[in-house]
Amino acid sequence: MIDPAHSPIFRQLDLNLLRVFDEVMTERSLTRAAHKLSLTQPAVSNALQRLREALGDDLMKRTGQEMSPTPRALALWPTVREALGQLEEALVPGQFVPAQASNTFVLAMADATAAKLMPGLLDAMDHTAPGVSIRVVPLTTRDPRRLLEDETVDLAVGYFPAAMADLTARIQSGAAVAFSHERLYSGEYVCVMRRDHPLAKEALTLANYCAARHLLVSFSGRPFGFVDEALAAIGRARRIVLTVNQFFTAGKVVAGSNLLTVLPRHFVNATGIADQLVLRELPFAVPPVQVDALSHHRVGRLGAHQWLRQNLVALGASAFDL
Repeated sequence: MIDPAHSPIFRQLDLNLLRVFDEVMTERSLTRAAHKLSLTQPAVSNALQRLREALGDDLMKRTGQEMSPTPRALALWPTVREALGQLEEALVPGQFVPAQASNTFVLAMADATAAKLMPGLLDAMDHTAPGVSIRVVPLTTRDPRRLLEDETVDLAVGYFPAAMADLTARIQSGAAVAFSHERLYSGEYVCVMRRDHPLAKEALTLANYCAARHLLVSFSGRPFGFVDEALAAIGRARRIVLTVNQFFTAGKVVAGSNLLTVLPRHFVNATGIADQLVLRELPFAVPPVQVDALSHHRVGRLGAHQWLRQNLVALGASAFDL
């Protein structure tokens, strides 16, 4: 076995180059990596060139506006990232002590998720971490990875099917990924209408569901959701006449109109107007809604973030009887 200390490459290598390599791999952009590292773009470009010369590989090639890694870079990155993470853990003084902490966390999530999880998280803060603060911001996308990369939020909680499928595929192919996730709970969506809606007195069939007028909850404003994808898969469609970005708003509008909407089952009681609403099973198959907490590896190993995620996982399990 070769001792790294006696390897010519290792002895001559500036280990700061590995930090640059890790950030460029994460961002796939010299400009964004330079911003994260508080360096100039020429400095990042020069560091990458020095690492290329040391390792005898291009590592990254420009493809349009992005930097694409070579097979050698993809094979090297997991080891570099793990080593940097272990070094950071060893050098960061002290551990996260909830009772003494004064961290502020920014969480992106939908109002339905916040209504279920935030009361329990606040209770945990009051009892174990009274100096910690939480800011919940609206979730505006089904793929929050850019928000996490830009450090706009610390944690995103929601249903991210495309993002999770992409991350799973990358992991299965052996590629390193910059994100980690915890499954919080499995949700169920139901059709919701006002108590005196004409369809409330009869069975909800696929035909009368599609013939009705609908309200869509869309975080991004895109007028096509996972329910519409499920309908399209069986050759059907619905008429969406109103799109809003909050589940609570949807419940209030539906309670006073003839529109149908789709809400998380658990959220209906949290609206405060459950007695004005009727729930019906959707008359077609929809995929299960898995709610995940997604975070960036950059902060994933920090004790404060581990404390936050552990509490959310526990709340998800207890609140939904998992």
